[in-house]
Amino acid sequence: MKTYLNPDSLSRNPAFTQAIVVESPSRTVYVGGQNAITADGTIVGETLSEQAHQALRNLEAALEAAGAKLTDVVRWNVAIVQGQPVGEGFGAFREAWGDAGDPPTITVHVVAGLANPRFLVEIDAIAVL
Repeated sequence: MKTYLNPDSLSRNPAFTQAIVVESPSRTVYVGGQNAITADGTIVGETLSEQAHQALRNLEAALEAAGAKLTDVVRWNVAIVQGQPVGEGFGAFREAWGDAGDPPTITVHVVAGLANPRFLVEIDAIAVL
């Protein structure tokens, strides 16, 4: 159902795949932007790493509610507040992904700010089942 493509003419990075082809039939799950916030509204963490871990836990919970898992994700969109160490975000992703196989595609945007001034990262995802 999913074919991961990393053409030799493009750079190879263990954190993401260059393109993914999805064949029908399939079910698609769209997860809206997740921040480092708990169900009771508490913002978790003061560093990008801590907040990225919480945002990924939130994504995992949303995916699970739809019957999906992180390995079903084919596309991540990540917004990181300007001045934050982007490598910490990739580190959190690599920990969450582990050795699950080919990683999804990813786009990272460096932004001036997010909906709450304490948010350092926001991640949304598209998963295919």
